[in-house]
Amino acid sequence: MESSLLFNQLQAAEPFFLLAGPNVIESEEHIFRMAKHIKNISSKFGLPLVFKSSFDKANRTSAKSFRGPGMVEGLKILEKVKLAYDIPIVTDVHETIQCEAVGKVADIIQIPAFLCRQTDLLVAAAKTGRIINIKKGQFCAPSVMKNSAEKIRMAGNSNVMVCERGTMFGYNDLIVDPRNLEWMREANCPVVADITHSLQQPAGRQLGDGGVASGGLRELIPCIARTAVAVGVDGIFMEVHDDPMNAPVDGPTQWPLRHLEELLEELVAIARASKGKQHFNIDLTPFRE
Repeated sequence: MESSLLFNQLQAAEPFFLLAGPNVIESEEHIFRMAKHIKNISSKFGLPLVFKSSFDKANRTSAKSFRGPGMVEGLKILEKVKLAYDIPIVTDVHETIQCEAVGKVADIIQIPAFLCRQTDLLVAAAKTGRIINIKKGQFCAPSVMKNSAEKIRMAGNSNVMVCERGTMFGYNDLIVDPRNLEWMREANCPVVADITHSLQQPAGRQLGDGGVASGGLRELIPCIARTAVAVGVDGIFMEVHDDPMNAPVDGPTQWPLRHLEELLEELVAIARASKGKQHFNIDLTPFRE
């Protein structure tokens, strides 16, 4: 789909659009199975879906961590599922040299949080003409995203979104500040809430071989999701897995596929009841009886 058309569809989505899928490509069979189920569920609620999975998890806690099939094989799989199920694709890039190839398959190129200020990467991604979803760095104030989005626009691409995924607090935890979802609107583009990575606990889980991996608070995913849709975000980003306990990457923060429909049903109801997308005009004139 032409990028501006998809961008306009996502921007106009009511009550929100969905970016969802397993964290990383584990196999072609698994990707096809997950895409089928997630599309069927999102269609029940009329939610525009962009299917997500990564071909390479470069930002890993340990060098021993599973990273995925790599760009060449991963893009082949993503292109197959895109055509088979007629769904747009979002995946991340980590280096400027990846952008051109990824832009030929992905409809949305995602900039990882750690790289949200990397000008060369942002410009290379922008020049593909694809929609760019920039995750806010865990170390950044929401105001930073206005500048990151502007880098995309200055490179000639107006199709940009910004994504909140929590702020570092202490050493192994993230805090989600709902105020950021409001303040990031100053970037003048759709705001997405990453409701799964926001509950990651970096290097917070000890492995049996003496290594470490990211932990997480999966049980709080509904809490963060409810908050985000009540505030009135434009999109929800979530990683979903049919067997999260055995997922090779970020199992503790992937939402179980068996509960996806139940959660989305509630989130749609909250979003439709909320006036979060509407600016509240506060009257400060003196109140008189």
